[in-house]
Amino acid sequence: MASCGHPYCISCWEGYISTSINDGPGCLMLRCPDPTCDAAIGQDMINLLVSDEDKQKYARYLLRSYIEDNKKSKWCPAPGCEYAVTFDAGSTGNYDVSCLCSYGFCWNCTEEAHRPVDCGTVAKWILKNSAESENMNWILANSKPCPKCKRPIEKNHGCMHMTCTPPCKFEFCWLCVGAWSDHGERTGGFYACNRYEAAKQEGVYDDTERRREMAKNSLERYTHYYERWASNQSSRQKALADLQQMQTVHIEKLSDIQCQPESQLKFITEAWLQIIECRRVLKWTYAYGFYLPEHEHAKKQFFEYLQGEAESGLERLHQCAEKELQPFLSADDSSREFNDFRTKLAGLTSVTRNYFENLVRALENGLSDVGSNGAAFSKATSSKNAAGSSKGRSGRGKGTFRSSTPSKMNDDSHWCCEHCTYANAKSASTCQMCYQQRR
Repeated sequence: MASCGHPYCISCWEGYISTSINDGPGCLMLRCPDPTCDAAIGQDMINLLVSDEDKQKYARYLLRSYIEDNKKSKWCPAPGCEYAVTFDAGSTGNYDVSCLCSYGFCWNCTEEAHRPVDCGTVAKWILKNSAESENMNWILANSKPCPKCKRPIEKNHGCMHMTCTPPCKFEFCWLCVGAWSDHGERTGGFYACNRYEAAKQEGVYDDTERRREMAKNSLERYTHYYERWASNQSSRQKALADLQQMQTVHIEKLSDIQCQPESQLKFITEAWLQIIECRRVLKWTYAYGFYLPEHEHAKKQFFEYLQGEAESGLERLHQCAEKELQPFLSADDSSREFNDFRTKLAGLTSVTRNYFENLVRALENGLSDVGSNGAAFSKATSSKNAAGSSKGRSGRGKGTFRSSTPSKMNDDSHWCCEHCTYANAKSASTCQMCYQQRR
């Protein structure tokens, strides 16, 4: 049966092959059972001798062996997905790939797609979100150790009289952490501790309070970025569900109401796909911002400006796709205003796509446009103010930038809309963002 002519019977071969397949051998190319023979068992022998179930199992083994041995192929990491992805990174440096199941992931680290953040930052952020370090920060910021048993105690009442949990039951003052039996009217009673205030003025508690304040500030800063990271993730999940409903229910209904083929309504699907992608990018900009060095003030200001503009533009697109579409879904017949809605949504989709592509490039380049004097940020904000749209703090206005160098927004090839500050092409007579006529 094999090239060495070893006289195994058919039943022995069947048993050997079936056992080898079911055991899941490390080397998936089966060999002759004779230790002195290197002959491989071909696919024809497997097809001849084993059951259909074992044939399918062996085919899966071969496929898995090919994928895992091929450096240009990987299994999709999405839960329940059985697809494999082939990818050649080349020299682009972009490792974001998308599986047929619609899950996007990073080819380099197999985490979800995370541009503009690098793999190292993603690993640190995920570890921080799951690590005990943040629990310790919370404990340091919101509790004090019992002076007797040293267990952390959280203050959950207004008075300063604390009682440790059993079996300790030690009673102490929250402010000075001294025994409550030493307290009375002369020390300020239940709501104050003059001894603590005096000791604090003398510097007795300076180091302790400084550490507690640092822990509290660290926790508040982390909470700020994490909440916004998580909120955009939630919005992205909701947008995925809305897209699914749009594709399965609303598009067909809208096609009937507006008397238009579904192919003419792709602009709605494209808008939702763009919203989903932008929510992903915006989510990871908060991890980027968290690890941006505090001492680089100019970059931090410029980053927050660009991030604020991204949030503003995305909210306009999301609101248009989510709320302004609803009247057309509940209408009884076609409407002339639907064409105006089409123009607006398609325009917002294009503008938002361009902005986020430029934002990703700017962040991946380390905000290189910002010099030590913050020139790029100053020029961007001054352009915004000159257009008459500055409303409070920078980074929360309505403008968008067309290139990774905002200082070029007011060059001879563009004009800034006085209403929203969008940089339009010189040939355009109407703003492509807010549709106001050029003045």
